Amino acid sequence: MSKHIQLLPDSVVNQIAAGEVIQRPASVVKELMDNALDSGATSIKLIIKEAGKTLIQVNDNGCGMNPIDARMCFERHATSKIRSADDLFKIQTMGFRGEALASIAAVSQVELKTKRAEDELGTKIIIADSKLKSQEPCSSSNGTQIIVQHLFYSVPARKKFLKTDTVESRHIHDEFIQQALANPHIQYSYFNNDQEVYNLSSGSLKQRVVSIFGKKYSDEILPVEQETDLLQIRGFVGKPEIAKKSRGEQYLFVNGRYFKSPYMLHAVQSAYQELIAEGLYPFAILFIDIDPSQIDINVHPTKHEIKFEEERLIYNFLKVAVKHAIGKFTITPQLDFENSNPGVEKLITHQGSNSNFSNQRVVSSNAGSKASWEDLAFPKQSSQKYSQALFNPFTEEKNNELQLSSDKKVQAIQIHNSYIIFPSAAGYVIIDQQSAHERILYEQYKKIIKSQSATHQKLLFPETLHLSGPDVMLMKEIMPSLNELGFTIEEFGGDSFIIHGGPSFLDGKHNEKDLVMKVLDQYKSNVEFQLGIEESIARSISISCSNKRGTVLQDEEIQLLIEQLFSCEVPYTSPTGHKCYLSISLEEIQAKLF
Repeated sequence: MSKHIQLLPDSVVNQIAAGEVIQRPASVVKELMDNALDSGATSIKLIIKEAGKTLIQVNDNGCGMNPIDARMCFERHATSKIRSADDLFKIQTMGFRGEALASIAAVSQVELKTKRAEDELGTKIIIADSKLKSQEPCSSSNGTQIIVQHLFYSVPARKKFLKTDTVESRHIHDEFIQQALANPHIQYSYFNNDQEVYNLSSGSLKQRVVSIFGKKYSDEILPVEQETDLLQIRGFVGKPEIAKKSRGEQYLFVNGRYFKSPYMLHAVQSAYQELIAEGLYPFAILFIDIDPSQIDINVHPTKHEIKFEEERLIYNFLKVAVKHAIGKFTITPQLDFENSNPGVEKLITHQGSNSNFSNQRVVSSNAGSKASWEDLAFPKQSSQKYSQALFNPFTEEKNNELQLSSDKKVQAIQIHNSYIIFPSAAGYVIIDQQSAHERILYEQYKKIIKSQSATHQKLLFPETLHLSGPDVMLMKEIMPSLNELGFTIEEFGGDSFIIHGGPSFLDGKHNEKDLVMKVLDQYKSNVEFQLGIEESIARSISISCSNKRGTVLQDEEIQLLIEQLFSCEVPYTSPTGHKCYLSISLEEIQAKLF
């Protein structure tokens, strides 16, 4: 008998399989909801606690299982839909009892209750560590209830790599939304820590979109309907006005199954060419119905990646279908012939005639005084004078390289309206004005949040903010920190919030509603990094309020920017990691010239 090569125990095999299929709590949610869907359920209820780490429960009113099937569904490779290898290439259902239940049971404690309509009693099964603990008859409603508790409790190494509750809840939320959009004919409900997040009644796709993303989308989405011999494309795309800075509102489905494809999303993006500004992404919920033999859904264990046989052809069909939907409603680019260079801020914010675009610039056309810059950059927060603090953050060696005379101003100039250059004893220093200003504001905002010293300025006319369902949850998370920063925001029921006031340091330079939306978009992109709400808010608002490249600065503004940058605790990089300045020695310059 071999001493080196041995067969692994089934419990270990199941844990290895769980590593492929069960990556996080959201993976369990996906598998259980897929199974509920394939059971013929018309109502599905999802309950989670502590981001799914403590509890994941899915109830359905589907066909249920008899005692034998209930036990068999936890066996490896047990299936209700595949009978031969050919079936792998014709799969049209979502999941099946046993596809991942064996893997889930290997890394958690699972309780299953199930009953068919024709049976008097149901079946209750408890399994942990792939071992059957009990199986007995029980009273139960028709359908299936699966409770998964203490995920990864038997695999501590996997559990410690889970993200924060905020991040894991976000992934679960995304899985729920994908399922709910794919099946508008099914009633869905979602409870998170005993609070109802969604209660979606069955209806049309448009009704489901409005229920999830908000009432304002009712008039902002355009129907897509195209059919060819190869496929059918249907769904909705958004008007250019509701394009966002993130891809959070883009969903693609093939034969009712959600999938990820940057290539196909590029087709949607290209249909909006010249209609939306660069860096914005249109709203899109699109369904591709195609012969199952033309696709392969088994590319990845999670089935989020799909391979198409005629990928380029489908790309073109998708692009044409979206373009046709946009053109059908006579949407054309709005050209500004009076302003040949309107600026990115104007294109993105779409503030219209009621806003004064000149006020969007950090430095107005007549702001030549130091005071206008100080109002923006919080001069009262700077505790040291320029002559004392210009290069304090540098090491002694750096000070020698960059030593300047303290009794006169730095001879600095702005180049390309983006960079500031000035000489030092060892050569030259080049400052990226946007990154530098982000660093300055970031440290100022962190101090304000920490000390809770921000002052409020009440708005003459409160602003109402309507958010999509996914954004409502994030807004509730960051609202306390925003209020500490000087905003006055309160919930107004459903998907609405009211902004009663903003920080006094904005001084009318930024529209409070637009700024909150920018901060929310920035926060969404930072969630995965587990920065913490206060840290993420400080980063988000500093990026949103900072001087952008292309802004013309007056001499006094340049001097103060240099002073405040090198008075920062960490002047070397921006909050996002970009360099704030670059030092070039005379030796480097000579090496390039000679």
